[in-house]
Amino acid sequence: MASSSSDRRAAVDKIRRDAQRADQRQGRVILTVAVMVALLIVGGAAFKPVKDWWDLRSLNKVQLADIGAKASVCGPRSFKSAEGDQQHVDPGTFVDYSKEPSPPAFGQHEIYPDSIKRKLYTEKDRPRVEMLVHNLEHGYTILWYDETIAKDDKQMDDLRGIAAKFQGQDDYRLKVKLVPWLKKDGKPFPEGQHVAITHWAKTVADEDKKIAEKAKVTAEAGVWEYCSAVSGDALKKFMTAYPYLNSPEPTAA
Repeated sequence: MASSSSDRRAAVDKIRRDAQRADQRQGRVILTVAVMVALLIVGGAAFKPVKDWWDLRSLNKVQLADIGAKASVCGPRSFKSAEGDQQHVDPGTFVDYSKEPSPPAFGQHEIYPDSIKRKLYTEKDRPRVEMLVHNLEHGYTILWYDETIAKDDKQMDDLRGIAAKFQGQDDYRLKVKLVPWLKKDGKPFPEGQHVAITHWAKTVADEDKKIAEKAKVTAEAGVWEYCSAVSGDALKKFMTAYPYLNSPEPTAA
């Protein structure tokens, strides 16, 4: 009898040990699968930033003027008398810029501008247009790009390369924003043009005075330059003609 009872206990103990080992194996399998899924999720999320960083390495030693196309992809600058100095609206207020060329280069604007810290934006995180117009009043040059550029990996790499040349917050010569112009924002750029560079100038640059006078613009002006492609060369020349100091409020961040 004693032997039979001992055998039964041994059998039960074996069943328990086998069950415990099975549970442990199952737990390890579940943990392994969970870790693999987590790695795939993290890896997928990290892939694009890593790829962007890798692609950007090729532009690290390239001068601004050598990024993207040459300035010849851009047309002549255009001008319109500016208004809207210190005409602030509350955050979230819609301002109709449809009477001006797209995108706006001056006008009423939100009371708070965007920070100088961020240079390049996408459709997902771009500040409101009304906020960016306030940046224009403070001397920023804004390069707006349309959907065609946004879908072009090479040109987006060029924009990232340009943005990298303007990193920093303390030097106001770095007042640049590279932002998308969306269909919901207003009129598209002129046909065949996919980039617009804008500035709110206190005075027209000497090199542009003849063109501006034909448009009857002699003082404070909105300045536009349209391009068919991203051009660091054009941006450099534009910002040389219209530095941050040439604006209604250049000393404001």
